[in-house]
Amino acid sequence: MKTSVYNCSVIEIDKHHHEKGNISVIENNNTVPFEVKRIYYLYDVPGGESRGGHAHKELRQLVVAASGSFDVTLDDGEVKRTFSLNRPYQGLLVVPGIWRELTNFSSGSVCLVLASMEYEESDYIREYEEFIDYKKQQK
Repeated sequence: MKTSVYNCSVIEIDKHHHEKGNISVIENNNTVPFEVKRIYYLYDVPGGESRGGHAHKELRQLVVAASGSFDVTLDDGEVKRTFSLNRPYQGLLVVPGIWRELTNFSSGSVCLVLASMEYEESDYIREYEEFIDYKKQQK
C-alpha cells in the first residue's frame, strides 16, 4: 500500500488536569491505532544533531515530545511536511513507508516513541535512494 505524508497526523493524547500536575494516558488500539510493542526515548541529543534518517516498511509509530521540543520532517518521496512537537499531550502518528528526520532538539528535550513492532533490522530502509526505489515499487 502506498502511503503519503498526508496519512500522518498529530493526534491529541488524553490530558487530565490536576492541581498537583497533569497526566496523559496512552492506550493500545485506543489512543494509538495499533498495539504498542516497543517504547524507546531519545534524550541528550547534542545541539545541531539530527536523529532518524530512515524509513520503515511496516512499523507504525507515535512520536511525542515528552519534554522540550523538536521538529519531525516527514517525506514520502514526493512531498515533505515538517511538524514541530512541543506538547506532551500531542503525538505525531507516523505510518509505514515514510522517511523521517528529527532536528532542532531543544536543550533537555525528550523524544518518546511508541512503536507497533519490536526492533527488526529488516524493517528499516537506511539509504534514501533505496527508499525512493521502494516507494516507486509500491502500488
